[in-house]
Amino acid sequence: MSKSVQDEKIERLQVLEHNLQGILAQKQQFQSQLFEVNSALEEIDGSEEVYKILGGVLLRKKKEDVKKELAEKRDLTQIRITTIEKQEKRMREQAQTLQEEVVKKMQEEEKK
Repeated sequence: MSKSVQDEKIERLQVLEHNLQGILAQKQQFQSQLFEVNSALEEIDGSEEVYKILGGVLLRKKKEDVKKELAEKRDLTQIRITTIEKQEKRMREQAQTLQEEVVKKMQEEEKK
């Protein structure tokens, strides 16, 4: 393996780590959304009247309609989190493999 191939692997590892940070930020946003939706669903259960903000207007809505919308949003958000977790796992595995290759090559170079 030439030095340029080693440099290329290091560069790919850095790109992977950068992309992983972006994935983790997305995951955190979706987890926050999921928390908000679950909190809203709990609040609705204890309320008789339900209101929803649409644009700059506060509208009275049917409780069951809002619960259905929130449940759909919760399910979609959970699917997104699951998808992101799969991407995260795959990226971590790729980064681990690349890191092991780079470290192994560096150790071989030191022995020479």
